[in-house]
Amino acid sequence: MKIFTTEQIRNWDHYTISHEPISSIQLMERASTAVANWISEHCKNHKRAAVFCGNGNNGGDGLAISRMLYMKGFDVDIFIHDPKSKFSQDAAVNLKRLRDISGITIRNFSQIEQYGFDDKTLIIDALFGIGLSRSLKGENRHLVEQLNAKENLTLSIDVPSGLFADGLFEDDAVILKADYTLSFQSWKRSFLHPETGKYTGKVIILDIDLSKDYSEKTEAEYFVTDDFLIENIFRPRQEFSHKGNYGKAVIAGGSYGKIGAAVLATKSALRAGAGLTFTLSPNCGYEILQSSCPEAMFIEAGGKYITDFENDPGFTYGIGPGLGTHPDTEKGLLNFLENYHQPLVLDADALNILSKTSGNLKLIPQKSIITPHPKEFERLFGSTENSFKRLELAIEKSRELNIYIVLKDHHTQIITPQGKVYYNITGNAGLAKGGSGDVLTGILTSLLAQQYSEEHACILGVWLHGKAADLASEKYSKESMLPTDVIHELGGVFAELDRKKARNL
Repeated sequence: MKIFTTEQIRNWDHYTISHEPISSIQLMERASTAVANWISEHCKNHKRAAVFCGNGNNGGDGLAISRMLYMKGFDVDIFIHDPKSKFSQDAAVNLKRLRDISGITIRNFSQIEQYGFDDKTLIIDALFGIGLSRSLKGENRHLVEQLNAKENLTLSIDVPSGLFADGLFEDDAVILKADYTLSFQSWKRSFLHPETGKYTGKVIILDIDLSKDYSEKTEAEYFVTDDFLIENIFRPRQEFSHKGNYGKAVIAGGSYGKIGAAVLATKSALRAGAGLTFTLSPNCGYEILQSSCPEAMFIEAGGKYITDFENDPGFTYGIGPGLGTHPDTEKGLLNFLENYHQPLVLDADALNILSKTSGNLKLIPQKSIITPHPKEFERLFGSTENSFKRLELAIEKSRELNIYIVLKDHHTQIITPQGKVYYNITGNAGLAKGGSGDVLTGILTSLLAQQYSEEHACILGVWLHGKAADLASEKYSKESMLPTDVIHELGGVFAELDRKKARNL
């Protein structure tokens, strides 16, 4: 799914209106119907709605939603700035339509303090949409502060009021904190970054049937990894195939006291489908690895830490889990990278070794995949003010080094050397545990060994990792799920992908 800028979204609306054809008020009605239907279906315990409407088209949506919710049996109260103030053309039409309905009360913002909010009252935020270009001031700021103080379930229409769709706000800005954001047609970038996404609550994307022609022909640099993309990337196992068709994955990692990381990466590489899986590890991990991962073959590479990285062009390497940064390991890794020129996966301590000297970055084979979390990224490339700036730097470095960067975050970003960014929306906070990154390294290495392109291995691998984590959290909770649970759930994710592929044949 493409992520469009605010300007592109406006153009999308205009294109739909002129080419469908449909009037702007009819398009507003379509969007409002989608919201009202969702609320009616999912908020059955809330039969009272306090709807806060601005004077623009977002407010027009709110006015239309109010009318529709009333017709569905909700008690509705509307709050606006002033009935005599100037509204957008479509908002004014919807305000006029409400005057024929005696059961809906229209109040001023100033009356919020006297209004009786009970626990069945749903707050609907339709104050400002994607067109907001400056922080809230005066009465609007005070109103949002008042709403944030309420404990009622709060829904924002399109974007939470005060939030910019494309980027950051001022440091002292006041943003409405929603429990749900019901947005139209596509994700907005601000929903996907930690500084801004914390205001959206759960994001629900409602399809309002904007022009598919516009969406297909309009270029974008940012994308959300959706099911359609994954189903097109995924390749089911062929019936007349053998282990040689699915590559040789080598997990190079582990050191004394950190063999578990190599075990996790090895197990996930096996579960992700590599034809042959090897673990290149020090001898101290031999018994652990052979007993916990009997399907994988062991390559001894040192005593208590790896000193010798076997260079075989027929292998696809994933290097880093539990590796440690011993000087002999560092020497061995840098020597290996000087002589190995095929794409590989670098994570954890491999990245920490590379970060010691900026010149080391040039040793990374082109089209390789690196998987830093924010702190590792900072060590590699320098600090940034925020996650938006960090992503900008990642785009620059990906292009400069001709590598793929999997920038781990709540919504992990996959950056390609061509400047494309894919935001992943599977996964949950249960992955915030040691070992989760090792699992991802194994999955990526396995997919790369199976001859998925580097870009597709990143997109599919991160999605698989997150989807399996979602299944694990449903079974064990985010608090109690373990990285090993994520590995075990990979089978269910693959099974579902196979079923979907079979249905589409």
